[in-house]
Formats: sequence, C-alpha cells, structure tokens
Amino acid sequence: MSAGLRAHVVVPARGVDVRLDVGADECVALVGPNGAGKSTVVESLAGLLRVASGEVVLGGRVLTGVPAHRRGVGLVAQRPDLFPHLSVARNVAYGPRASGLGGLEARRRSAAALAAVGVAGLADRAPGSLSGGQAQRVAVARALATEPALLLLDEPTSALDVDARAEVRAALRTARTGRPTLLVTHDPLEAVTLADRIVVLEDGRVVEQGPTADVLGRPTSAFAASFSGLTLVGGTGTGQGIALDGGGELASTTRAAPPVRPDAVPAPGRRALAVYHPTVAVVTRDGAGPERVLDALEPRDGLVRVRAGELVADLTVAVAAGLALVPGERVRIAVPPDEVTVYEPAAGPEAPR
Repeated sequence: MSAGLRAHVVVPARGVDVRLDVGADECVALVGPNGAGKSTVVESLAGLLRVASGEVVLGGRVLTGVPAHRRGVGLVAQRPDLFPHLSVARNVAYGPRASGLGGLEARRRSAAALAAVGVAGLADRAPGSLSGGQAQRVAVARALATEPALLLLDEPTSALDVDARAEVRAALRTARTGRPTLLVTHDPLEAVTLADRIVVLEDGRVVEQGPTADVLGRPTSAFAASFSGLTLVGGTGTGQGIALDGGGELASTTRAAPPVRPDAVPAPGRRALAVYHPTVAVVTRDGAGPERVLDALEPRDGLVRVRAGELVADLTVAVAAGLALVPGERVRIAVPPDEVTVYEPAAGPEAPR
C-alpha cells in the first residue's frame, strides 16, 4: 500500500469517521445515501477541509496538514468550471504552470492530456463553445495534466445526459489507470465500468465493502441492495432457500451461482440473506408465496412498485390495474426459485431483520 492511499478521516462536527485504503492502480467507488459523508471524505483528502484527527498517507507521504495545492491530488467534480477567458489548451496547462513548470513543458502536458481523453481537436476552442460532455472531458484532461498521485472523481457525470456520460466514462477509464482513484457516484453503471471495489457509507461510517461484483451481486446493506436494484431480505437458511424473518419462505436454486461462492452458502439454521430483482416477483391475492400486508404502491420507471413488508415487486401498470391493489390489503408475493440467490452474510454488518 506504500504507493497507494491510506486514510483515516475523522470530522466529528459532521459525524464522519472513515478508514479507506486504495491501491496504487485501483479505483474504489464510494457510495451511500445523501448525507452519508462522501463529500466530507473527498474534501478532506483534497485538503479542502481540516480533519480533527486521523491521517492521510499517499504514496508513503503523510499529507495531514499539507495544503491542497501541495498534495498532488487531482479533482474532477460534477461541473468542469473552466476559466472562460482561457482557451481549452491553456485551461489544461494552467495546473502544470501553477506548480512551477515552464511554458514548454506545461504545453506538452496539456497536449498529451487532451489527446489521452480524445479531445485534442478542441485545444484552440473557447470553453463557452463546448458541449457539456466536451467540457467535462477537458476537466478530466486538466486533472491529468498535473500528473496527480491521487485522483478524486466527485460524481463526474451526474450533470450530463446519457450520451455524454458514455464519452466521459471512457475518458475516466484512461485517467484512472496507473494511479489510486476514489470515485463518488450514484450511478451503478459508473461503478461497474470504473471501480475495482465498492465502499458503502451510511451515517459517516463504512457499513460494507468488497469487490464490485460481490457488493453488487450479494449486498449486505440496504443501500447497496438499492444501489444494485435488488431486493434484500434476511432470514435463516433452510438448505433449499431461506425462511424469512417476517414469515414464509423463498425457495432458491441459485444459492451457489456466481458471484456467490459455494462456501458462502448458509447451512440450514444459520443466518442468511437473499436477493432477487423486483421485476421477477409475482403478486397475487390467493396464490403462492409469503403473505404480507400491502404497505404502499409507488411509481417506478414506468412500473408500479408494490411494497409489502420486506418484500418488493415491480409490476406493469396493466397488471397492477388488473389486480386492483389497495394498501392495507393482504397479498402474496412469489419469486421463482431460479431468481433467488441465498448466501451467508460476511463478517461485519448484521443481516437485515
């Protein structure tokens, strides 16, 4: 870890106490609900916020107390914030020049960084003439030109449309290579395409972390499950599925399917977690599946989300209308066994109850 990042960020005023490790050529996605402490961590690492205690060590160098402009940290935020009076090339060269490099070297770095993210042809353009995606790729090049020892990506595509996001993600894949990178995102696709690991924050603490496929495929926290688009339920392993805490069972034929390791399958009687995608759930009044009181009906991306206790189902509008569902009624929610994955929770946060 000597070439990577090791940090302990403690900001009592914001209720944050977070430990992070990022390898020398690793991208870690930091995710969590609003107010979880993600921005506090980024500001602390960048040197924009003074921490009460803890430390930040980057490449073996202690940065605690070092001002932002001497840390060797590159930051790409939600908006590019380019200097409007400078050309694209001069915007990108500004960082190297500010660090004391001569004009020739600064121009060389600017040209190389713009080429690396695929916008060399924009060098002579004014920032005001750029599209949102072009401007954000220039911002990525600006960070690259400083040859940062650590790259911080703070929701770098959140202000862009879908097409522009794809272009910027490609630039970010280039930028993150060969250096420790911390990515703050609310976009699961961004985490999948960029991050090696995911760290989940809630209430200023790390509640879950692990390889991207593990956290997204077998989450142990409510936020990670929501981030993955899955429904997470807790219970007891039965050998054929899971006996739910709220009563009833879900059968499973995918207990050992990837990404779940065979050794993670809970033995009968042991604490277990299960996940499924809510679009595969079937809601009836008198059919199969655990019985629950219907708590709420919510619009969800062109579907109707049914919440009944810990169980969730996403129905088409036509199916929901045909069932004439009313909150307070009792319904049954069944999930096909081949769509239910059961696994034993890793050591750490307790399974949901």
